[in-house]
Amino acid sequence: MKIPNYMAAAYACLIFLICGSLPAIGQESELQKAKLALEEERFEDAIGYFTTYISENPRDKEAYNDRGVARNAMANFYEAIGDYNYAIELDPEYAEAYINRGDAKFNLGDDEGAISDYDRGIELDSENTGAYVSRAFAKYNLDDLQGAYFDFSKAIELDPENADAYFNRAVIRAELEEYVGAIDDYSKSIQLDDSEADVFSYRGVARYNLDQLDEALEDFNKSIEMDPEDPIKYENRALVYTARGAYDEALADYNKSIELFDEDPDVYNMRGVVHYNLENHEAAISDYTQAILLDDTNPVYFDNRALSKAASEDYSGAVKDYSFSIELYPSDPETFLQRGLAKIAMGDNYDGCLDLNTARELGAEDIDEYLKEHCK
Repeated sequence: MKIPNYMAAAYACLIFLICGSLPAIGQESELQKAKLALEEERFEDAIGYFTTYISENPRDKEAYNDRGVARNAMANFYEAIGDYNYAIELDPEYAEAYINRGDAKFNLGDDEGAISDYDRGIELDSENTGAYVSRAFAKYNLDDLQGAYFDFSKAIELDPENADAYFNRAVIRAELEEYVGAIDDYSKSIQLDDSEADVFSYRGVARYNLDQLDEALEDFNKSIEMDPEDPIKYENRALVYTARGAYDEALADYNKSIELFDEDPDVYNMRGVVHYNLENHEAAISDYTQAILLDDTNPVYFDNRALSKAASEDYSGAVKDYSFSIELYPSDPETFLQRGLAKIAMGDNYDGCLDLNTARELGAEDIDEYLKEHCK
C-alpha cells in the first residue's frame, strides 16, 4: 500500500529523529574496532580508529580517554595528555581521565603534576586501587617515603590480595630500615604469588640486615634457582658467605656475578675485600684497581686499595691512594689516620703526625694512643 504524502513526511521525520540520536552504523563499527584494537594492544590501529570515530563524535569523552590510553602506551605522552585534557573539558568530574593524565605526566618525569592529577582522581573515585599505587610511585620519586607507604597501605586495604602492593610497601619499609615489617610484607607477597624471584632476593637482603644469615641464604638460594642469570643475586649471596667467613663460596659467587656482568665496580670492590681477608693482596689490589677504572669517584675504592698496599708494605702507594681518597672526601677522619700511619711507616713522622692531628680534629676515636706513640 502506498503511504499518503502527509504520512510519508511524518515517517521520514521519525526516521530522522531516531537516526539523529545514534551514531551511524559505520561510526559505531569504527568505535568497536577501536576498542577491540586497544584490548588487543594494537595501539597504532586503535589510535586510527578512535581518530576517525572522534571526527564524527567530538563530544565522546570516553573515546578521547581511550585514545589517550593508546597514545600513552606508545610513549606519545604529550598527545595522550591532550586527549585527557579534552575528556576532562567535556566532563570535569571524569576521575579516570585525571588518573590516566597523571600516568602520562609520571612517564614524563613530572611527579608533582602527576600527584596533583592523582589527588583529583582519588577525590572523585576514592576506591580506585591503581590510583593509590601510581601516586605512591610518584611520591617515592620525590623521596616522600611516608606518603608512599600510606598509599601502598591504602591500596592493600582496598585489595588485600594485591601481591605487588605488599612487595612495594616492603621496599619502602626496608628503605626506612623497618626490616621486620618489610620481611612481613615480602612474606605476604610471596604467599599470594611465589613466582617472582626478586621478592625472595629482596627478603633475603632484609634478613641479611637483621643478621638472619641462615634465612637470608635460603632466600638467595631460592632466588638464584628461579633466576640464575641475574648477577645481583649472586652478589647478594656472596655477602652472606663473606659474613660467615666462607670466603671460597663468596669468591665463587662474585666470579659468577662478574661473568654475567663485568661492569659493576662494587662487585670488584667486594671481591677485593674477600681477597684481602684471605691475605691475597695482589689479587685484592687488582680488583680494587678494576673498580677504580670503572668509577674513580668513590673514595672507598681508593681506601681499600691503600689498605692492601700498606699490607704489602707498599706505603708510598698507600699514601697516594689515601691522598686520592681525601681529594674526593676530605672530612673522613679514618683516611687521615691511615695515611698518617702509612707516612710514619715510611719514616715521615712529621707529615704523619700532621695527619694524625687532623684525624683527631675530625673526630677520630682512639687517636691519642697513636699520637702518644709516634708524635712525642
